[in-house]
Amino acid sequence: MQTGHGGRMSEIFQHQIKVLFQHCDPAGIVFYPRYFEMVNQTVEEWHDAGLGHSFAQMHMESGYGVPTVSIGAEFTAPSKMGDVLTWSLSVLRLGRTSAHLRITARCGGDLRMTATPVLVYVHMESGRPVPWSDPLRAEMKRYLSGDALPG
Repeated sequence: MQTGHGGRMSEIFQHQIKVLFQHCDPAGIVFYPRYFEMVNQTVEEWHDAGLGHSFAQMHMESGYGVPTVSIGAEFTAPSKMGDVLTWSLSVLRLGRTSAHLRITARCGGDLRMTATPVLVYVHMESGRPVPWSDPLRAEMKRYLSGDALPG
């Protein structure tokens, strides 16, 4: 928990991913594009476990999606096969149709990478942005960071 937007305590979503052979280059360290797959996995896990909104159902049945329209990344230290990375996600800014996130990966407290994706809520058929549903927005607000960007 951290102090969130408006002085409230906000939540940080966390889950773990073990670095497997499939994530690594021949030197046994994570090949950097694999981090982006883990970032996306973190977003999916957050929807399912943190927000209580099935990522698969949203895409496959409800007809909505959350494509990443922008992403920044900083790679701080290498991760090796066998490392268990703790991924943390918070919302930096929640707009009408978009969400700016901060996602970090740590191993034993050591920062390995930081990603700052921007997701947009879209209607899959039209491909156009739409406002977040009220229930989804309410759940996302719980993760609004104490150092949130102005809306």
